[in-house]
Amino acid sequence: MSGNLKTLSEKVWDSHIVYDEPGAPSLLYIDLHLVHEVTSPQAFQGLRERGLKVRRPDLTIATTDHSTPTTDRTLPIVDPIAAKQVKQLELNCRDFGITCYDLRSSHQGIVHVIGPELGLTQPGATVVCGDSHTATHGASARWLSASAPAK
Repeated sequence: MSGNLKTLSEKVWDSHIVYDEPGAPSLLYIDLHLVHEVTSPQAFQGLRERGLKVRRPDLTIATTDHSTPTTDRTLPIVDPIAAKQVKQLELNCRDFGITCYDLRSSHQGIVHVIGPELGLTQPGATVVCGDSHTATHGASARWLSASAPAK
């Protein structure tokens, strides 16, 4: 047997390295970026302030999630902060060309559930999301760390 055996997560990690410098975090290619209304406004604002676009809007999917009413969605959202978050997500997605599964979409749902449900989360893919449940896509805690897995 070879001394260069790798775990599956190491193989996936290595196949997604864009740039790797010793002693520094690896820069990885991301196959899917999932976005929701609570953690994304700051990122979109940063892009606006720097005059940048989303590099791959086709690999970014958004859904209204945390601020979504669980009852009659034809009624206005009562909580003003929640309503503002949902409206801002829809505006950001429109401005940056990102598919948004909003309250009117049959694909709308919990951000860490719609990836697998819609077939977006695939084996061997790197998936990131500003949600504490990203690991439910099959990722290990290593994927969320700032450095490459131990070799």
